[in-house]
Amino acid sequence: MANLCHLQDIADTDYSLHADLMSSATVTAVKAFNGSGTALLPLQYPEGSPGHPTYPAGHAVVAGAAVTILKAFFDESTVITSLFSVEHSEDGDSLVAYSGSTTGMTVGTELNKLAANIAIGRDLAGVHFRADGDYGMALGEKVAIQYLKDLKAAYNEDFAGWNLTKFDGTPTVIS
Repeated sequence: MANLCHLQDIADTDYSLHADLMSSATVTAVKAFNGSGTALLPLQYPEGSPGHPTYPAGHAVVAGAAVTILKAFFDESTVITSLFSVEHSEDGDSLVAYSGSTTGMTVGTELNKLAANIAIGRDLAGVHFRADGDYGMALGEKVAIQYLKDLKAAYNEDFAGWNLTKFDGTPTVIS
């Protein structure tokens, strides 16, 4: 969309974009930020978007698989209290007890955030498209669940299996 705004504005090409969009605060702010008057979005790296087709991101696959295994082995519903939470000090030289709210901070939610941050990092760098991270995490989750099923099938002892919540929120029992 930014490219269409750019082309309609700079290259004088008619894409029939609404005048409200072209004069919006967002387009105006992007042009001012760029300094050159272009409506193209600024990027972290000069390479811009990937020059290749979309495919699942390897980092996201590994993150999805690792987090899924961790969610199976640990109780996802365990609340992380301030006793176990830390943040950096004012000067950044040490860790201090977390001072914010821990409401909703569970092992499961924090593991999901970790996987998402790993997947998104490569997207923001322009190395992958967003879907690459999303599908990479889903692929990693599928691999991990199949691994856990195979592991369970190889157990000689009685074992009830694992309970975990998939990234989409679906509770899953591997037994």
